Amino acid sequence: MILKYEIPRMMIAAPKSGSGKTLVTCGILKVLQKRMQVTSYKCGPDYIDPMFHEKVLHTPSKNLDTYFSGEDLTRQLLAEDAMDKDMAVMEGVMGYYDGVGGISTQASSYDLARVTRTPVVLVVDGRGSSVSLAALLRGFLTYRKPSYIKGVIFNQISEGMYPRLKALVEKELPLKVYGYLPNMKEVEFKSRHLGLVEPDELTEIEEHLTAIGEQCEKTLDIEGLIRMAKDAPVLECRSSMHYVLFSLAKVRLAVAKDEAFSFYYKDNLKLLETLGAELVYFSPLRDDKLPEGVHGLLLGGGYPELHARELSENIYMKASIYNALEEGMPCIAECGGFLYLQEAIRNPEGEEYAMVGYLPGKSRYTGKLGRFGYLELESGEACLFGGTGLKIKGHEFHYMDSSDNGKSFRAVKPKSDRSWICGHGTETLYAGFPHLYLYSNIDAAKKFMKKCKKYKKKVQAK
Repeated sequence: MILKYEIPRMMIAAPKSGSGKTLVTCGILKVLQKRMQVTSYKCGPDYIDPMFHEKVLHTPSKNLDTYFSGEDLTRQLLAEDAMDKDMAVMEGVMGYYDGVGGISTQASSYDLARVTRTPVVLVVDGRGSSVSLAALLRGFLTYRKPSYIKGVIFNQISEGMYPRLKALVEKELPLKVYGYLPNMKEVEFKSRHLGLVEPDELTEIEEHLTAIGEQCEKTLDIEGLIRMAKDAPVLECRSSMHYVLFSLAKVRLAVAKDEAFSFYYKDNLKLLETLGAELVYFSPLRDDKLPEGVHGLLLGGGYPELHARELSENIYMKASIYNALEEGMPCIAECGGFLYLQEAIRNPEGEEYAMVGYLPGKSRYTGKLGRFGYLELESGEACLFGGTGLKIKGHEFHYMDSSDNGKSFRAVKPKSDRSWICGHGTETLYAGFPHLYLYSNIDAAKKFMKKCKKYKKKVQAK
């Protein structure tokens, strides 16, 4: 059954990383949320940029990724969240055409625009160029046809230069110029080894977002952007019942959420809730034990290396988690969560701190990005998600490494002959560097939930 949705939508993309996509997206969201109900998305496997969107909208921002979910499911996920909103705003990833393996457009911003037929505005850094920007834009317009690029916003240019640049581009190219932003060093978002610093760590984030919104209101053509978004074609996709629900008693999942653990795909959490989970958030930094009456555990990624001393000193929480895992509580521990379950973490300063100790191995900060990008895991033995040969997609992005990365799965890079062995897998545990996208194998998510249900029956029978 084909469903049709009228969803005003736009994408904010760029020719390259560092052009100001997140800043511009947040500014536009700040202006739009005063006028209408807005939902936002990040293209690709990024945890931090959506946190900035959420800081503006005060509602969850999700990821849309054509590598993880394919074409039709990507449209379904967009429709499910945007159908009752006035506007959907997507932020692109990297350069507009940069996709899987660095050699394709798959999973690029362009690919998401193509799959969802979303009009695109490019944010172009205008420093050090003038007429050459028109040549750059012409190349992006013609590299793929249709390109879905409808307009441009110039970033970091002067008020005096803007009218001349706008006239040049609109005369020579079939593009609308939707405004500009001047240099705004006072509201620059800081970065560190996994990307931008999380917004909750920026002491003046609210003031910065307000300033960005005010600047966008002054120098961007907001009404023009709204008209462009409303001109987006009808979104067509199959029935949103893209998975068969099954009868499942409610189970409670403990979800680690604090400064050390904050990286979760919102759609993973949403899927688990749909399958019967009640999510109970807790802090490994501050709480002294797992929440009462939980039947499963999620330990997401984040920055445990930056909070290693506090995590180590919370011996009661470490004992609570260790004992729960010993008793067979099902657990998904990704990247930072995986490191937390090992024997020790050595932070960037070289100081070593004891962790939960449920898994062998010690981790250390390497100072460089390791095994970056998309992958597909294949299980070499029966595990939490199913039997031998199970496949599920994910990605890695970390500056830490471990003396014991596990041997239960083979990770295969798409569009590459590269692969490696990784991950710890048992009937009740997945732990490893790869962050998993559960919608890429919904049956795997169901099996995890069934294990939680089985554990619930076990503890209730005591």
